[in-house]
Amino acid sequence: MNNFTWFNPTKIIFGKDTHKEVGKETANYAKKVLLHYGGKSIKETGTYDTVVTSLTEAGVDFVELGGVRPNPRLSLVQEGIKICRQEGIDFILAVGGGSVIDSAKAIAAGVPYEGNVWDFYSTEKQPQEMLSIGVVLTIPAAGSESSDGSVITNEEGPDKRSCCTDLMFPKFAFLNPELCYTLPENQISAGGADILAHIMERYFAPNKNTDLSDRLCEAAMKTLLYNLPLVLKDHRDYNAWAEVMWTGNVAHTGLLGRGRQDDWASHGIEHEISAIYDIAHGAGLAIVFPAWMKYVNDAHPFRFVQFAERVFDVDIVGKSDKTIIEEGIAKLETFYKSIGLVTTLREAHIDNSNFELMSKKAAINGTLGSIKQLTSKDIQLIYELAL
Repeated sequence: MNNFTWFNPTKIIFGKDTHKEVGKETANYAKKVLLHYGGKSIKETGTYDTVVTSLTEAGVDFVELGGVRPNPRLSLVQEGIKICRQEGIDFILAVGGGSVIDSAKAIAAGVPYEGNVWDFYSTEKQPQEMLSIGVVLTIPAAGSESSDGSVITNEEGPDKRSCCTDLMFPKFAFLNPELCYTLPENQISAGGADILAHIMERYFAPNKNTDLSDRLCEAAMKTLLYNLPLVLKDHRDYNAWAEVMWTGNVAHTGLLGRGRQDDWASHGIEHEISAIYDIAHGAGLAIVFPAWMKYVNDAHPFRFVQFAERVFDVDIVGKSDKTIIEEGIAKLETFYKSIGLVTTLREAHIDNSNFELMSKKAAINGTLGSIKQLTSKDIQLIYELAL
């Protein structure tokens, strides 16, 4: 087990009706906030009205900025920075999923910075100060509600890049599974794939002697594999949603990766797909991960054998490692398909015309991955496997 430090200061308020208290919680930090959200769905479901009422009753003034899209755009971030400066705002309340939260974090980083906030995503520069943010989570997927990172897309590239700093941990996050009842099935499925990927990026590590975190990862994966189909079958199954939402949060707090070396190659490879083709991040990960597994499993086969046996219950008796691994990957692909996701680029209507460009951009800062270090040539071969 590696040496490690684990730090996560985000306060989680979990359960039924909890988001009705967001005004009181926000009032502990500010009297005027930027209310940041995506499209019209939070107004249609009543979440917007509940949040606004709670803020008003707590004496918290607010300025609105909606319009966040999946793969959140730098242009909206820059608009948010301008609004915060003009209005004297020192706190951002994000109501939505990972894209809204990531956008809020970028705005928070950009307000006190004299340069272009994209510097934090495209160079080694780090924010030295930020506005604080809070969250009302409506889509369990990205885990950004208690993570130290943000991912933003610069339309001019297009480039999709991340920034990570302890300053990005939200002060609080309200997690009410009831807010998930109205989610469309494609968002549920893509969100589930995103959660699963966050666990697998930590699980597929070259380290041995990581028994506790192995078992924690496996428990989280099996919990998701069991409960995600239940919420797809009954969108109002509170207990199943609670399991999915809590798994999504635990998957990305950093706890599951302590003592081991995270990989993150699949995320880097997928970011180039969603930057150009604007598909949902989780949907892209369902395509990339099986291809990545097929390409890298020979580097540390024990980890992939363990995954097949413990997570997907593959019978290993009398079988070669190669056969066990292939069966585990096949079962992962079957799961993705069972929840309505595709597992090849061709099925997503993506051809090979940008593979070379995407591969070079994915490796622009060097090799990707820890279980096997991937060059741009390796990454291009993975795209071809995913085709």
